[in-house]
Formats: sequence, C-alpha cells, structure tokens
Amino acid sequence: MAAQQARSFSARQFSCEKCPLRPLKVFREFEKEELAFVSKFKKGELAVDKGATVLVEGNHSAHLYTVLSGWGFRYKLMSDGRRQILNYLMPGDLIGLQGSLMGEMQHSVEALSPLLLCMFERDQLHELYRNYPGLAYDITWIASREEQMLDENLLSVGRRTALERAAYLIAFIGSRAKTVGLNGKQAIEIPITQQHIADTLGLSLVHTNKTLRKLMDRELIIWRDGGCEILDVDGLMRLARWEGLSEVLRPLV
Repeated sequence: MAAQQARSFSARQFSCEKCPLRPLKVFREFEKEELAFVSKFKKGELAVDKGATVLVEGNHSAHLYTVLSGWGFRYKLMSDGRRQILNYLMPGDLIGLQGSLMGEMQHSVEALSPLLLCMFERDQLHELYRNYPGLAYDITWIASREEQMLDENLLSVGRRTALERAAYLIAFIGSRAKTVGLNGKQAIEIPITQQHIADTLGLSLVHTNKTLRKLMDRELIIWRDGGCEILDVDGLMRLARWEGLSEVLRPLV
C-alpha cells in the first residue's frame, strides 16, 4: 500500500533562537550571524502524519527540511515493489539536500511516527554557500556523515551475519536516538516493525523474526507491538563487533 501524503503546514511553533534541539550537547553552537541567517532561512514548520510520505523518489522539491521531532526513514523501491530502507531519520537530521543539488530526489522519505519538520527554501542555499562558509561546511559535513553511515550499513549487509546485522542496526539506531534525547531518560524504544528491519537488512520476514527472537533470548531487546525496546546496547555492540558512534559535535541547520 502506498504511503499517505497528507501533510499540514503550520506557522512557527519554535523560533530558531529557542529551538529545543540547540541545548543538546551533541550540536555545535551557531555564530550570531549564522543564527540570524538560519532564522530567516526557515519559512515555517511542517506537521507530517505517521506513515505519510515526505519526499518521493524522482520528484523535485522546493524545500529542505530538518527533523525537529519524531522518527522517519529513507528508502528506495524496485519496480516490483520490493523496498530497501537506507537509513533512519531523527531530530537534527537534514532531509532533501540530495534533491536540491541533483535536481530530483534519488530516494523517498516516510514518517515512522508523527514528524515535525523545520522547512527551508532551497533557493536560499546559494546565499548560504556564498556568505556563510561555516554553514556551508556544516552541510558538507552532514553529507559526509550520511556517506559514513551508509558505508557502515554496506559493511553490515555484506559481511556481518544475520544476527550481527540485527544487533548492529538496533544498537546503531538506539545510540543515535540517545544522543538527540529521544525517550528522555527512559529505555530507548524504536517505533519500527519487523518488516522495517527486514527491509533494512535484506532478509526475509521469516528470517528476521527468527533472528530477533535470538536477540530476545539473549535478553538484549524486547519486541512489542509498538516496536523494539533496547535492554543492553553494550551487549548488542559486542555481538555486532561495532565500537559505537564517535563523540563529535554535530552541526544543526
């Protein structure tokens, strides 16, 4: 079934000066001039329902978005309907840069939960690159970080066993979620289905179910109707032979 595309534009609930993401330690501080530009760059906010499509592969978009709250994912579809999930989106992530630089989107984006997005007009990217080299570097950093994550995902699909792949994916998503304050101080709960896991790892749904059962038997995760709760992220990392996320400041656009 095709994802719904019902979305609603809203006036600003949050000014850039009082953005709820800025106090998080993971994000670097804006220079005064950069903050003024980003505040002008932002045109409003977009509320997206769970299951709705934010961007569609092959389409043009006049806008860029930054996730302010909620979860989403990037994916590609084959002509027969098979889906490959490329990565997961969380607060602070930039959406739509590819379409801005290449003319059209090479993947689609869907909301895993209700999303609130900051909306920017891509026409102002030229001014950003011309007058704000710090922000231009930030966008380059964001693109490089996405490439780094895809490299690790390719390694996982190509060389890790099914059990290691699942452990890596859940630890990776959980670690990213923790850095941006999702779920607060509670255990990380990831709002995904087993089909999402299968479409990310390139496994059948039956194989995915058996693999996740092994992680549950080891008391590393709990699987509920609403998704996955991580019990032992360190145990998942050891199983996946993954050293974890690097501790670096991230840009926020």
